[in-house]
Amino acid sequence: MSEHYYANKPTAAHQRQVVRLDINDVHLVLVTDTGVFSRRGVDAGTRLLLESVPAPAEGVMLDMGCGYGPIGLYFAAVCPYCQVHMSDINERAVELSRENAVRNGLRNVTVFCGEAFAPLQKQKYHLIVTNPPIRAGKQCLLQMFSAAHRHLLPGGRFAFVARTQQGAKTLAKAVEQIFGNITDLARGGGYRVYMAYKDADATVALD
Repeated sequence: MSEHYYANKPTAAHQRQVVRLDINDVHLVLVTDTGVFSRRGVDAGTRLLLESVPAPAEGVMLDMGCGYGPIGLYFAAVCPYCQVHMSDINERAVELSRENAVRNGLRNVTVFCGEAFAPLQKQKYHLIVTNPPIRAGKQCLLQMFSAAHRHLLPGGRFAFVARTQQGAKTLAKAVEQIFGNITDLARGGGYRVYMAYKDADATVALD
């Protein structure tokens, strides 16, 4: 059985390669490796998320489960006045994200190693985005989504992408129960992107 990318310390032999992420005016060169999610190229779900989630003008945001960094580094590039946090349980992914931030000259990035919010206990965010680790199991995902709600500022946003055939609608209903609202932002290629607000009638200067 192949090693799972949600492992803390991948042991698979290194096979580093370089992939590109080109969306709008953002052009990133990213190093990937074995033992991380979608190592052969940025997956379609991540691309759909990046194309559909409105970028904040400023504030603090989190890429939860960052892998080698395409989501967090994209937002760091399009939101130069944002402070971008990235976290992952996978130590190899964390090392790659840090390397890729330097490689692309992005200084408004801090990468943390740990599961979900474990290394970010007291931090609050304007925006949290994730392509969640579906294979970690529904219970784990629901705990992550509940934690995201607690770590958002009033009026802050939570956005995620999932495959329709892997329970995207079910996850969206769970998020709606947690947040009290849900927006179907985009769908395509078998994926759906959803966004929810914490305290939907509150306001945070994001756009």
